[in-house]
Amino acid sequence: MRLIILGPPGAGKGTQSVRLVEKYQIPQLSTGDMLRAAVKHETPIGLKAKEVMAAGHLVSDEIVVGIVADRIEEPDAHNGFILDGFPRTVPQAEALDKMLASKNVQLDAVLELVIDHEKLMARIKKRAADMEAAGQTVRADDRPEALFKRLEAYNAYTAAVGPYYEKKGLLRKVDGMQPIEAVAAAIDKILGEDKS
Repeated sequence: MRLIILGPPGAGKGTQSVRLVEKYQIPQLSTGDMLRAAVKHETPIGLKAKEVMAAGHLVSDEIVVGIVADRIEEPDAHNGFILDGFPRTVPQAEALDKMLASKNVQLDAVLELVIDHEKLMARIKKRAADMEAAGQTVRADDRPEALFKRLEAYNAYTAAVGPYYEKKGLLRKVDGMQPIEAVAAAIDKILGEDKS
């Protein structure tokens, strides 16, 4: 099972990824984690990335796709993988497609967790208020202001990735505003259909 999970911050991508990792025994691939591991292990692509980061620049799409290419060759990814948080832009999606095609690897599905931004903001505000009322610390990225900025960035760059995969016939939309169990059941139904 080779999957991409798309959706704005707070849509539940992480929650559903953890469940799919257990169900299919495949790794969830985080580009940030893979990048750090490649740098730490001084792989050829990791050394390139280290040089770029040391110069204070952002790592190119070419390097990130190279890191994904190396990672999906590892034994635990032979039966599939979940990409969560990548690709973030259409050029990244195009580069990922070329790399997968060069390895004769096809995606099974691209799942998009669709959410209502206003309801999500209300949910996050309530959660932050409840945590503060209980005397708990609210993480900076769980604050409504931070979420709003992350949603703006998602809408500006990543929202176009869904339509890109829709044109390819790979996109499957799931209502991310449902309870976690209902989202999981909808995903299971989609993946069951895709496998047949």
